[in-house]
Amino acid sequence: RRRYAAERRFRFYGVLASEMTGQRFTLPLSRPLTADPQQAAAFAERADVRRAVKLAELDMRPESAREWFYIVRGQDDDALLLAADHARRVGLYDRAVNTAERTVVRHDYGLRYLTPYRTEFEAAAKAHDVDVALLYGIARQESRFASDIVSSAGAVGLMQLMPGTAKWVAKQLARSDYQPGQIANAELNTQFGAFYFKYWLERLDRMQALAAAAYNAGPGRAQAWRPQAPLEGAIWVETIPFNETRDYVKKVLANAVVYGQSLRSDTQPLTTRLGVVAPRNGAVASVAAAGPSD
Repeated sequence: RRRYAAERRFRFYGVLASEMTGQRFTLPLSRPLTADPQQAAAFAERADVRRAVKLAELDMRPESAREWFYIVRGQDDDALLLAADHARRVGLYDRAVNTAERTVVRHDYGLRYLTPYRTEFEAAAKAHDVDVALLYGIARQESRFASDIVSSAGAVGLMQLMPGTAKWVAKQLARSDYQPGQIANAELNTQFGAFYFKYWLERLDRMQALAAAAYNAGPGRAQAWRPQAPLEGAIWVETIPFNETRDYVKKVLANAVVYGQSLRSDTQPLTTRLGVVAPRNGAVASVAAAGPSD
């Protein structure tokens, strides 16, 4: 129960409730584990841990995840943080985040909200004038920072780009050197993802909630979901008809609030990020036709 109480503070409604009662959300102090080197080495040498890491290296991600589940099942907070830190050190960022989220009393928010690929994300944010906290918020929700992950729909990499979207972005950026096999490359994936998000952010009147919805469900749908009259963003989110997209927008924007504080990049509160969603302007068809919808 205490674990879920802690998690709620960082979720959409927890952050929103703090702000609505006049308390600006602030990131609590972490209590990271300082593991004994011998203890860390012993964990790394465990057969099941080595197996989980090797399965991931062999691109057997589901099998690796199952192995990891049994490693961390029923463990106390210190053991979970030890495992999460090991996952971080060997590049299993999705396992690191998911494991750190399981703690009950002792929390390490640096592990829960990892910032790997800092050079790539910061460069992409600067190149396309996008808040890096938003890019991290998207990537945390999309891929948990597994750069080689491919979704069941075919989306690839940190920012989960569809091949058609990547091809379209390459054309917009005049990247004649782009090859489909490059889509999982962290530098290219973050650059293309940042461009794509910014492209729709600008065309959806710089409303972050709408742009997040467009990133998940397509710009045509996001534009069609605009209200008949101005509507507070916190209310508008609840009107999104797709469960997945409704949940996605909440998590991305809540993530961005946390990352904005931890990175000190943009400390906009959630209510500001949600804003007021303006009515549709009759441009649904033109917006949908302006770029790829996948």
